[in-house]
Amino acid sequence: MESQSTAATDRASHGHLVIVGGGEDREEDKQILSRFVELSGGPGANIVVITGASQIPQEMWEVYDRAFTDLGVTEHTPIHISSRAQANDRELAERVANADGIFMTGGDQRRLLATIGGTELDAAMHRALKVRGACIGGTSAGASAMSGHMLADGHVELQPELGSVHLAAGLGFLQRVVIDQHFSERHRLARLLTVVAQNPYLQGIGIDEDTALVVERGGGIEVIGRGAVTILDGRHMISNVADTAHRACPQLIDVRLHLLPTGSRFELSEDAAAPEGVPKPLLDFLRNLIKRNPMS
Repeated sequence: MESQSTAATDRASHGHLVIVGGGEDREEDKQILSRFVELSGGPGANIVVITGASQIPQEMWEVYDRAFTDLGVTEHTPIHISSRAQANDRELAERVANADGIFMTGGDQRRLLATIGGTELDAAMHRALKVRGACIGGTSAGASAMSGHMLADGHVELQPELGSVHLAAGLGFLQRVVIDQHFSERHRLARLLTVVAQNPYLQGIGIDEDTALVVERGGGIEVIGRGAVTILDGRHMISNVADTAHRACPQLIDVRLHLLPTGSRFELSEDAAAPEGVPKPLLDFLRNLIKRNPMS
């Protein structure tokens, strides 16, 4: 059996992201939240729940309070942030920096970033992940906020539509990607294609409801829950975006789509053999996801 000190060392050498597409089960088997607790260190972990994206923070907290209590977590507390002054409070930031698990709820990702982006609390989350190997989780808006480029707003109907989607700065736990949530349920393929069309440097990640992409820094990735993760890669794309009118549908050729259903797992550490049957562009993308320094 692994000792507590060994487990702590393993967490500190890695750290995890649990990126949830929203609508995760909080009442029955709680598979995703259970995995988040496990990666945070188990029921004895110190978990904080950041409700800054929500307009109803106390109600949102009560939902997760019940869920984490049901999972046996004895130390879990809310972080209600409604202003940048609060997010720059050093005592509060230290609480976050010392947490084993940090979970960001749903709501509005623009509200979340306007409140905590670039603050002491933001920096504390990065320290917790990189120095202590904490587990950072986020659902819905909290998931979108995890990347360096964040999908801020935009509504697209049946096909890509240039100029209909807008990006903003995110928290930067992952780079060179844009994350969309409630993906299959809200038919957001055209929206993510629009992002990739306008920003081929970025790759799109769409996560279904009650589904999570789990990223182990320096280790691997897995998909858990009941849905799938869709990856859009436009790096080899041929398009006429530059010559297409505003709000028109562009021509997009050779956009690559990868579908990773629940149960998908790739070991990607430096000493691991390359997964069989995985094309190099996808393998390069997955290896970039797990980098300990996402800015590189």
